[in-house]
Amino acid sequence: MSENKDIHEEKLNPQEEVNNDPIEDTASDVTTQPSSEDLLAEEKDRYIRLFAEFENYKKRTTKEKMEFFQYANQDMMISMLDVLDDFERAIKEIAKNGNEEDLKGVELIYNKFKNKLNDKGLKPISVNAGDDFNVDFHEAITQIPAPSEDLKGKIVDVIETGYQLSDKVIRFAKVVTGN
Repeated sequence: MSENKDIHEEKLNPQEEVNNDPIEDTASDVTTQPSSEDLLAEEKDRYIRLFAEFENYKKRTTKEKMEFFQYANQDMMISMLDVLDDFERAIKEIAKNGNEEDLKGVELIYNKFKNKLNDKGLKPISVNAGDDFNVDFHEAITQIPAPSEDLKGKIVDVIETGYQLSDKVIRFAKVVTGN
């Protein structure tokens, strides 16, 4: 009979390990269930975050649209720079060899063309000999020995004018620097 008693105890032991106490289960459910105030605060937080994301989206898309319209004609402006350069070279040559009336006519057309481009946001980058070299606006084509000590590391000559469209550089000024 002792063997039957041991088997009976073994059968009871696994059942003792499983705890199906209904009081503990309901107590744990109460602590994990959020209150209506917590749900309201959570929904309010989600709403505020969603609203902020939407406001940021609106600002970003508005900014992108403005940049698109501002720089939409950038390719056309870059192609017009060659024509502007040709006008400048023509004015220099006519001033050397040409007739005064021809010079006035070409300058009139040049100024009208330049003003139209300026109205669309094109601005020349102002560069003079003796200015500090700035990689944000200048492109050094070559370096030459500086004619004077104060021109070392500075711009010696301007080869080609640089231009900006609004605040964006679309062509760097090509310069010669002194070393």
